[in-house]
Amino acid sequence: MGLWTLLEGFLLIANALAILNEDRFLTPRGWSFEEYSGVKRNSFKGQILGLIYAAQYLRVLLMLLNTLFIVIKLVSG
Repeated sequence: MGLWTLLEGFLLIANALAILNEDRFLTPRGWSFEEYSGVKRNSFKGQILGLIYAAQYLRVLLMLLNTLFIVIKLVSG
């Protein structure tokens, strides 16, 4: 496994986090951001929620990275 494969894996995980819908997926399971604002923000669950919302906030950057990865894959074979 090389560095390129590792970067692709991180990009795929970021894409998976970015497409999670709060109303349909997160809230019914008790992972709503409103429930964990405040003191519990430093807990493990609060950190994961912060990561999910950061990935959703940076969707435009993810689109650019996906495009870059696709172009590089097409050029390199």
